[in-house]
Amino acid sequence: MSPQDGSSFLAFHEDELSAQALAGHQRAGRAAIRPFMPDQHREFFAMLPYLFTATPDADGWSMASVLTGDKGFVRSPDPATLRIGALPEANDPAASTFVAGAEIGMIGLDFTTRRRNRANGRLLAVDDGITVAIAQSFGNCAQYIQTREPSPHAAAGAPAEPLGRLDDQARALVAASDTFFVASRSRNGIGGGGLDMSHRGGRPGFVGVMGDTLAIPDFRGNRFYNTLGNLLGDPRAGLLFIDFASGDILQLQGRVSIDWHPSGGPAGAERLWRIEVTRAWRRRDAFPFAWRFGDYAPTTLATGIW
Repeated sequence: MSPQDGSSFLAFHEDELSAQALAGHQRAGRAAIRPFMPDQHREFFAMLPYLFTATPDADGWSMASVLTGDKGFVRSPDPATLRIGALPEANDPAASTFVAGAEIGMIGLDFTTRRRNRANGRLLAVDDGITVAIAQSFGNCAQYIQTREPSPHAAAGAPAEPLGRLDDQARALVAASDTFFVASRSRNGIGGGGLDMSHRGGRPGFVGVMGDTLAIPDFRGNRFYNTLGNLLGDPRAGLLFIDFASGDILQLQGRVSIDWHPSGGPAGAERLWRIEVTRAWRRRDAFPFAWRFGDYAPTTLATGIW
């Protein structure tokens, strides 16, 4: 079968199907997920100066991170391969998770245009960069993405601060965020799964902060339930928050519980999921860009906050 044949779309895995059923949105047929990257996705990744990633730590927990470089540091020599000309920073708590043979989930998101595409696969090689064999590739809609214009600046390279749990500064960053990223993985033994990296957005205050627990509304999306399907089977998640003003990065790990039919929450919430944070790291001035805010997505403006 030609790699460009649309009939090669992959099936949802069983936990995604279970999540769709629990949400009341069960789909017929296959997902619009390909086992290769179409040319427009390959060209899109090559335009980005950053790439958000999900990798497994030594204990199997998902870890969220971001790789950065000059535009073109990500390239695709063929539809089944991504070559990333960067490694994690030495102070990144996810650095040790980038090893040959490990699974990886990736999302490319252009904050200037609201375009985003996802790809999942396995690390073929880790040398002076990273080579990924692609197993899944699919696009996402522009919902809940706030526009921002980046300009490069040198990152501080400060050591990561292990927090254990959330301190006041970390809670303030989360409470003020309109964007974060979530790393998840399918449970062991399931077919068609792997690591996944996804985006969530809303108005500042859409993530509720109660001590070490974050309450996150799940707004209407593509109804694939890739992330919630993964978390249904394996509730261990990794989250990444960015302070776009300071460049600070907050990386979290914790266990998720899902309320499929909540009686409350922010306007527009169809479900709620809560993550009990068990590990946290802060990296100050680690995202090497200064940002000029543009506007909120229309879908974001239609949703509420806690």
